[in-house]
Amino acid sequence: MNNLLNHGIVEVATLIPNEVKIANPKFNVDEMLRLLDNVIEENKLGKRQTRVVVYPELCVTGYTCHDLFNQHTLIKRAYDEMLRFAKLSNKEYSPLIFIGMPIRKDNQLFNCAVAIHKGEIIGVVPKTFIPNYSEFYEGRYFASSVNRVDDQIVIDGKTVPFTPNLLIEDTLTGAVVSAEVCEDVWVPIPPSKHHCLHGANIIVNLSASNETIGKSKYREDLVKMQSATSNCGYVYASASRGESTTDTVFSGHSLIADCGAIVGESKFLEDIEITYGEIDIENCENDRTKTTSFMTNVYKQKYERVCIETFAPVTDEFISNREISILPFVPHNIDERATEILKLQAAGLAGRLKKINCESVVIGISGGLDSTLALIVAVEAFNINGYDKKGIHAITMPCYGTTDRTLNNARRLMEILEVTSYEINIKDACEQHYKDIGYDKSKLDVTFENVQARERTQILMDVSNKIGSLVVGTGDLSELALGWCTYNGDQMSMYGVNASIPKTLVRGILESYAEHHEGLKDVLLDICDTPVSPELLPPNEDGTIKQKTEDKIGSYVVHDFILYYMLRHGFGPKKIFDLYVNAKTMHEKNIGVKEPVVDKQELLKNMDIFYNRFWTQQFKRSCMPDGVKVGSVSLSPRGDWRMASDACQGIWLDELKDLKEKYCK
Repeated sequence: MNNLLNHGIVEVATLIPNEVKIANPKFNVDEMLRLLDNVIEENKLGKRQTRVVVYPELCVTGYTCHDLFNQHTLIKRAYDEMLRFAKLSNKEYSPLIFIGMPIRKDNQLFNCAVAIHKGEIIGVVPKTFIPNYSEFYEGRYFASSVNRVDDQIVIDGKTVPFTPNLLIEDTLTGAVVSAEVCEDVWVPIPPSKHHCLHGANIIVNLSASNETIGKSKYREDLVKMQSATSNCGYVYASASRGESTTDTVFSGHSLIADCGAIVGESKFLEDIEITYGEIDIENCENDRTKTTSFMTNVYKQKYERVCIETFAPVTDEFISNREISILPFVPHNIDERATEILKLQAAGLAGRLKKINCESVVIGISGGLDSTLALIVAVEAFNINGYDKKGIHAITMPCYGTTDRTLNNARRLMEILEVTSYEINIKDACEQHYKDIGYDKSKLDVTFENVQARERTQILMDVSNKIGSLVVGTGDLSELALGWCTYNGDQMSMYGVNASIPKTLVRGILESYAEHHEGLKDVLLDICDTPVSPELLPPNEDGTIKQKTEDKIGSYVVHDFILYYMLRHGFGPKKIFDLYVNAKTMHEKNIGVKEPVVDKQELLKNMDIFYNRFWTQQFKRSCMPDGVKVGSVSLSPRGDWRMASDACQGIWLDELKDLKEKYCK
């Protein structure tokens, strides 16, 4: 898995001819070659790097030949056409190909997936599970792979593997491909489960699955789940409407899944002949090794491994046609997910309060994003427990940098939510402290800022002691990653409800909440529109915020993107850089920018900040308070992230250095 080509992203495709003539192999192979030539041309032009293509089950003859499969004339002609297809497929930039064929061997007929590369048949995978129920009568014609006599077959004078346990490894990309045929995936323990446990990271399925009401959704869920539980890419190609409609209708349903996510699909009546998708095999491998239970119970089997080299890329530049979100933490269905996230946050806090027999909390309110979300979570938690909201003691603590806008929003928020509110100006307390430690407050440096942060925390803790309550922390996941918090100041609380919510998602949750709570809408939207700031430095002369967090530490959009792909997927800086550029470019195109330009130097500046701060600020995360995990990423030292506070970030910075030398000349 070292030095993966194209960052381990492998493009695959399903090729499903719309026109099929039953028992006419020459016509069908001509149609198959037509589609293959389209793929090869795209590869040649450098528009794509499609390395694996999959046709439907029994595509050479047509699936619905029925008793014609017992005719020697058909089987012989199909064999000849298979050889013709293999020969004519031998072109530069041709991918690894899987076609569906009936093949006679050992006095039996097998329903097979035939693997072809560079004009040669390199392996044959016979179908294992033969359906013989309802509309399926395959047992009338075909034998199961378990009935084969041996694991080899001679085709055109060459001996090749004949086994369901076949691994084909592309040594250029690291892709390890195995095949199964249609029904094989519909059984309790599909062959592909064993294939993946023995090293396959891409599974292809040559299928002829007819359509009935609701079946397409079930099929999609089946493929997604198979891909998710096996941490693999799954490429499913089903027979088209060109099959016989004597008793059934086929749809040409194509599905390409990557670790549980559908990345390519063509549906009924769309008649799309070529469906592309991308499989991230580095992600597959990272997930498998991270999930230590993955290899716990392996039933060891004998496997044949064939090594090939597909083709060298036209360009060394990163190529990906897969659209990914520039905001990976923010789901597309934000309204539905925002409600779920709030419920999880509130349930965590409600459970903690009930267990410690506490019916009151203290929370600092700044009029910013994080404290607003934390206050809403507290209200929802009190609703769950049936507590009086007056037990929520919300304290706003203005000082040098507080603007009228944020102070007024804090006041309005506390009033609308009908919690117990306090306003404590901390300026005098800070002045006294500066005097006590002999500090010149005109310096406006980190001491000037942190005195305020710690004074606020002291007030929250002291009020908590006074009334016997719990201090709710407001800091979010992005701030924890960057260490953008004052040690033993806002870094500390008794329960952090936002600890696994990144900044970009905080905004999304509040915007969604605003749309469903009319009384809060205006104040929440204004809070979302306010620049992110700790407000520790004096404002501008016109009273607006001067100290803007992103001016100091960079874009939260970039930081959250890095955080997601580093922690969730284990990717390094070079891959994350290319993924972000790709995502940003596609995002700009989607919003109407004709020729998007990504400022790569600015991106690298942000990445440099992230990778330096993430390592140097681990000591703050090592003693972070309790807080419930609600998403796929957490930095809790008791949960997802355990790291030495003095770990070295050198090798990550080396990758950044290479990028800077390339783009910052």
